[in-house]
Amino acid sequence: MSGPGPLAEDPVRWGPITVGLLAGGGFLAAAGLYLHDAVPLFLAIPLLIAPLLAIAQVPRPVGPGELRWSAGGSGKEVLVEGTLSPPEGISPDGVALEFFPPAPLEEVGPPIVRRTATTVEFRREYSAVRPCLALFPRPRAVWRDPIGCVEVPFPLDAPAIRIERYPPEVSRLRATHLRRTTVFPGEVRSRQRGGAGDFFAIRPSTVGDTPKQINWRATARAGTLLANEYQVERTGDLVLVLDLRPTPLGPRRDGELVALARSAALGIASAFLQEKARVGVAIFDEYLTPVPLASGRAQRFRIQELLLRAVPGTVSGPPERLAVSLARYYPRGVTTLLISSMAGEDTPLVLAHLRRRGFSPMVLTPSPIPLILPKDAALQRPELLAGRLLHLARRRQLATAWEEAPVIEWEEYWSLAPLVRFLAQPLRRTGGAT
Repeated sequence: MSGPGPLAEDPVRWGPITVGLLAGGGFLAAAGLYLHDAVPLFLAIPLLIAPLLAIAQVPRPVGPGELRWSAGGSGKEVLVEGTLSPPEGISPDGVALEFFPPAPLEEVGPPIVRRTATTVEFRREYSAVRPCLALFPRPRAVWRDPIGCVEVPFPLDAPAIRIERYPPEVSRLRATHLRRTTVFPGEVRSRQRGGAGDFFAIRPSTVGDTPKQINWRATARAGTLLANEYQVERTGDLVLVLDLRPTPLGPRRDGELVALARSAALGIASAFLQEKARVGVAIFDEYLTPVPLASGRAQRFRIQELLLRAVPGTVSGPPERLAVSLARYYPRGVTTLLISSMAGEDTPLVLAHLRRRGFSPMVLTPSPIPLILPKDAALQRPELLAGRLLHLARRRQLATAWEEAPVIEWEEYWSLAPLVRFLAQPLRRTGGAT
């Protein structure tokens, strides 16, 4: 999910140049002995003792290094910058950092490194090939002698950073009003009226709440600021379901499509959570792993943590199990968005089971065709013909699924305009592939 991680820190490692020095010194020494000539022997001495002198000067780090780093940028641009303070006994002049970017990121431009008396400052630019939600593992830090004979890895005190990139159209989803469903136990409705409509529930206070919204009696009992939430402030409920079951495309393509599904799910959930809607997320491979309906910043964190753990499954669960498990955690009638590549043949069966259980599903399907035949590639005539056949087979598959639920195809990965247009329709009818 997040690419290769840093290697384990060994006490001391020989650099690649050491092999060349020892091999060259050994060859000269053997040649001198064979020819009975002292010149090659004198030339071999510095080559053989250089690694020994380098290892004698190896510093011993005391404690881990302190790394302060962050990810910035917008859109496809990902800017990773930070400052490394080496541990005591390590000079910044010999410190080098090795980075392990996640799979969707490609480095653009040369890295920038600036060393001071006590720190190492770095700046690296990456480009996100596709939308992604991934962890950027912390780099590997090593100290190398001036000629590179030995290197000393040392640990870093820093967490991995999250990379979130999703299509910008998700911000337009805030104007979409979702269907309201039944309230959960503990959530009550009252005749009490406020500046925003019917009272719905009590929630932790957030920035922007007015004094009239604060529930002072509940605040006194709880010891923390609590605010009233009113029914008109809510846009409805939404459940996002990610289909992680293996497909005939293979593990590599499945991983790329699941990465797209993760980014879309987080972007859609974030947009509706900002409008105080209740959002739930579930992932399904062999079994269902849910995050129940809730709202607020804590819910976004729970959804993000679940999506970071979402990887393609190895065992495919039966379609009926998804519908049965979903009915255990979410109320019937809730708006349900299934994110699936539809590369398998049983997606219409999944939708049929969801409808029988009382859900109203929609499907957002990232197309695998742009991954197989990129648009910017110079394709030959046989490849163009193969692409046409793939599109025809894909449209037939989508048309079959449309008999059970609306299907929104996602071919342009940096745009979710088809989904935004579909959700903006006052009446959503089935008819043909979008």
